[in-house]
Amino acid sequence: MCLAVPGKVLSIHGDDPLTRSGRISFGGVIKEASLAYVPEVEVGQYVVVHVGFALSIIDEEEAAETLSYLSQLEIAPA
Repeated sequence: MCLAVPGKVLSIHGDDPLTRSGRISFGGVIKEASLAYVPEVEVGQYVVVHVGFALSIIDEEEAAETLSYLSQLEIAPA
């Protein structure tokens, strides 16, 4: 099973499209991710990240909905 998590782009580093990276906030946890697959992304937008790579850009509403589902999983009985 694979899990991709939405996060907000806080900053972008680098000019080369293949090595460009960004600081991504996942509900307060900040991680670095490659932006090679989303060269058009801008600071403030939301991306879906899987194993350190931003795979696609999503809108804020979709990100919030997905994060809500993930938080529900944390409290669900096993």
